[in-house]
Formats: sequence, C-alpha cells, structure tokens
Amino acid sequence: MSHQAVPLEPLLSIRSYSGEQTVHEHGHAQVLFAWRGRMDIEVGASADFSDSSCGLIIPAGVTHAYAASPDLRMVVMDAPMQPGLDRARRFAVTAGVRALVGRADPADLLGAILGAPRTGVRRGIALERLRAELGAALHEAWTTARMAERCLLSPQRFHARLLELTGQSPQAWLRALRLDEAQRLLRRGLTLEAAAARVGYATASALAHALRRDRAVGARGLRDDREVESPSTNRAGARATMGA
Repeated sequence: MSHQAVPLEPLLSIRSYSGEQTVHEHGHAQVLFAWRGRMDIEVGASADFSDSSCGLIIPAGVTHAYAASPDLRMVVMDAPMQPGLDRARRFAVTAGVRALVGRADPADLLGAILGAPRTGVRRGIALERLRAELGAALHEAWTTARMAERCLLSPQRFHARLLELTGQSPQAWLRALRLDEAQRLLRRGLTLEAAAARVGYATASALAHALRRDRAVGARGLRDDREVESPSTNRAGARATMGA
C-alpha cells in the first residue's frame, strides 16, 4: 500500500504519466480521467481504461496498475473516503465536469463527478495508434467504415466515440491529419502536386482549396516561409564554419 498520507479534503492535480506502473494501492480514494491521451488500467482483477470521455473512481485499498500513452495528461483527485467513493465505477466526463477543472473548488468538481452519468465498459479507440496507421497511408481512401473496422467498432459507434475524444467527426479529423502533413511537406519544398498525391487529394487544386478554406494559407505562402528561413539558416551555418 502507498504510504502517502490520506488527505483530509479532495486534492486535485493534473499529472503526466508514461510507460507502465506496477500494481499498487492507496489509503485514499482516487478519481481520475484523461485530459489528453489514454490510460489503460487494471482495477482489481478487471481491465479498464480512461480517456477524455470517461473516468474512473478507485476506492481506497483497491489494487490497480496502468499503462499510459506517451502524451497522457491525467486529471487526478485524491480524496478521503465518502459516499460515492466506496465502489469502483466509471463515469462520463461531461462538458460540465471538464469546465470545472482548475476553475472550481475540488470539492465542487468531485460533486459534479459523483453526479455525472455512469458509463458501462466500452471498447475504446487507441487514438495514437490509429493516427500512426493513417499517417503512414494518407494517400489511401479512408472511409469512416474502414477506420471503424480498425478499431473493431461499428461506423456509428466509432463516429460517436471519436467525436467524444476529439470534438471532430471522423472525416474532419482525417482532413486535419492530411492538411497537417501537407503543410509539413510543402515547407520541405515539395510541389503542390507531389504533396497532394502523398496525402490523398486527387489534384493540386483540391489541396490548395482545402488549405485556403481550413487553414487560411496558400501553398505559395508556405514555400515563401521556407525560403525566408533558409538564408538566415545558411548565414548562421557560415558564421559557425568561419568561427570553427
């Protein structure tokens, strides 16, 4: 058991985790949910997870272990035992709950969490893994159904879960990934035609239109930024060589 003192009142923090944590327990209850990323958790003998749409209550004395995604930021509340914290359960992270983080007394946030709807165990989306898979093949056709199949979800459930996690529909999320990569490629000096082919746009004009509409930027502007940076970089390199 952890030797951390049992708090007299709820204590809130936002923590970074990485890798895995061996089985442990606390003398206080923990209430947690992901602000960003995903944590896979074993609570007692049950496998579970928390992301930005669902959280967990872990009572005092209940063993747990976790595996964290690389970008994880976790909202964690250590709290003395009280009604509502004596059983492990999942809760929905509502917009009202998120709005109170860092803006309200931890006791008020705890009250909102205890009043939040319960959620059953649902199949989650490993967002970083899905992002990596799509990022390696952005030129391919990614329908919502195909993305859902990768996550072992129906298209309808996938749409709802991704919307909870990112605030975007599957196709809007995919479009953002494509435009992020297109901007990176154009800054590297690729032509608009080459960038379009790599990220899944049928024509250069279609990519240019999407960049203007969604990012308010033109391909020429991106290339000009690269050219502006280049002379200063070259001068810095020259000075370094002269001073060597």
